[in-house]
Amino acid sequence: MPTASLYPPVDIPDVDLWTFLFERKERPFPEDQIIYQDADTRRCYTYQEVRQAALDFGKGLKAAWNWRKGDVLALFTPNCIDTPAVIWGTHWAGGVVSPANPAYTVDELAFQLKNSGAKALATQLAHLSVATEAARRAGIADNRIILLGDQRHPAARFKHFTTIRNIEGTARFRRTKVDPAKDLAFLVYSSGTTGTPKGVMLSHRNIIANILQYKAGDRNLSCHGGPDGKGDRVLAFLPFYHIYGLTVLIHQAMDSGLHLVVMAKFDLEKFCAHIQDFQVTLAYVAPPVVLLLSKHPVVDKYDLSSLKMMNSGAAPLTQELVEAVYTRIQCGVKQGYGLSETSPTTHTQPWADWRRTVGSVGRMLPNQEAKYMTMPEDGSAPRELPVGETGELYLRGPNVFLGYHGNPAATAECLSADGWFRTGDVGYQDAEGNFFITDRAKELIKYNGFQVAPAELEGILVGSPAVDDVAVIGVHSASHGTEVPVAYVVRSAQSKESGRSAEDEAASIAHWLEDKVAYYKRLRGGVHFVDEIPKSPSGKILRRVLRKNAQLKQDSIRAKL
Repeated sequence: MPTASLYPPVDIPDVDLWTFLFERKERPFPEDQIIYQDADTRRCYTYQEVRQAALDFGKGLKAAWNWRKGDVLALFTPNCIDTPAVIWGTHWAGGVVSPANPAYTVDELAFQLKNSGAKALATQLAHLSVATEAARRAGIADNRIILLGDQRHPAARFKHFTTIRNIEGTARFRRTKVDPAKDLAFLVYSSGTTGTPKGVMLSHRNIIANILQYKAGDRNLSCHGGPDGKGDRVLAFLPFYHIYGLTVLIHQAMDSGLHLVVMAKFDLEKFCAHIQDFQVTLAYVAPPVVLLLSKHPVVDKYDLSSLKMMNSGAAPLTQELVEAVYTRIQCGVKQGYGLSETSPTTHTQPWADWRRTVGSVGRMLPNQEAKYMTMPEDGSAPRELPVGETGELYLRGPNVFLGYHGNPAATAECLSADGWFRTGDVGYQDAEGNFFITDRAKELIKYNGFQVAPAELEGILVGSPAVDDVAVIGVHSASHGTEVPVAYVVRSAQSKESGRSAEDEAASIAHWLEDKVAYYKRLRGGVHFVDEIPKSPSGKILRRVLRKNAQLKQDSIRAKL
């Protein structure tokens, strides 16, 4: 039998995002509450300023571009406090927002623009060369490319979003009506770990549901918190173009009246300085940041005592790493879980449990069901497993996406007619309702029939004094006749200064692990040293990059033979 959330259900209003955020009858904070502030320039938006900027932009879209319901506006920008106004102005006009990674190449951006059918593109001056070429390939005219941020185009060839206005003021424009359950708010793109990126269709109801679900599971911040009683301050460097940043940062801040201190990108020293200077209460982080906080010397220069908690996602954290961070800065790290297809957050640890249930992603948020299924390799149908057994996690709830844009085959592979979403993640839940995610189904290493979870080995290896960072993948070994685990390690300064050769240190790390794991989990593929571990902006290890490099090396060796 599927299990239901232990939280009581929450009521999800049948409204669109604009109504939910800007037309509510009761709001516990004033209109002049600061919601978004640039950490470097200190420029900021109050609640009322965001609403007015969005309204002006939405009317401008209709007046200047004849914007229609369902038209897509793409975002190609680092974190910027102008982003929320552009998002909700597009929604006011009935449009859909499709954010893209600002690190994309021309080809990558052009693919998303074409696939989404984008009618316009918002970017920043520093990214204009890639944006214009990608837009040209997608058939988007230059006059449909607009700028965000503090910099304007020197020749005024590209307009700033604040100039897209109903200048004449003669025509009256009304907010476009949408169906919250069926009409899209966002078209976000998956990272493409299993091939071409897919457009994840998220409705207004999906996002509103997740805002309320998350708030029900995390009630520790408020619009009356923080050092001055004017709102808890949250540090935001996780990317706004990712669904995590869109929902948990942008939307949660506006809904709850939190003061979001926005960083364009992550920098450890600035991260620490902003926590100290703004008296930040909560920071949403990724596992690589947790690792830096445990080891990097720059952390000792700053007073981080205002932090009440950090929230980490993307990969499991070990007890040793969490305790190391707490010992150093006296701040707990709680964990959560989610996917683009679930808007995103499905589980989070209660603040009180951060230390008691380390390794868990917490409890399932309200209005959801879960079940664990077998992963048969013989083509037979998956069967449900009892609670406590490890299997692939399936979820159902109002936050589950509508499907993949223009890709019914991919949708059918993971989304059933009765709403069950096949996450592709492997794990289990304990008797108290705490969920554990052990790895991706497609990333499990099969050694002679035994399943080896890379994340488990990574969690142990990062505790070695010789290891600064690590990723584990499986490679086929002709000598073993099966897949074997291989570790890619960023060698620590302590290790480099020891004088030991790379060969000796690699053997030492593999031997160090042997006493800590079952025999079939040993690093039979060896240890290889690298300068850095490839990761996505949200902190997920890009194992496909490591696999590709490993395959290229094998192909090169075969060619020489």
